[in-house]
Amino acid sequence: MPAEIKRSVSISGHRTSISLERPFWDALKEIACTEDVSVNELVRRIDESRDTEGNLSGAVRVYVLAHFKNKTSAACT
Repeated sequence: MPAEIKRSVSISGHRTSISLERPFWDALKEIACTEDVSVNELVRRIDESRDTEGNLSGAVRVYVLAHFKNKTSAACT
């Protein structure tokens, strides 16, 4: 698996770091682009809707996976 890349994002006015592998960063940017929002805004939405268990990086990975899984499932029906 590729090394994780740590980037800072701003969520509700405070900076935090997220470590993700490059394919997840690329997918997150793609999703943000299709939803016409910034990566920071998308991460804020993910953070707002996630369970209190687990970390933000994991929540982002699950979100990206679910996004593309749903997209694929819709195309197969």
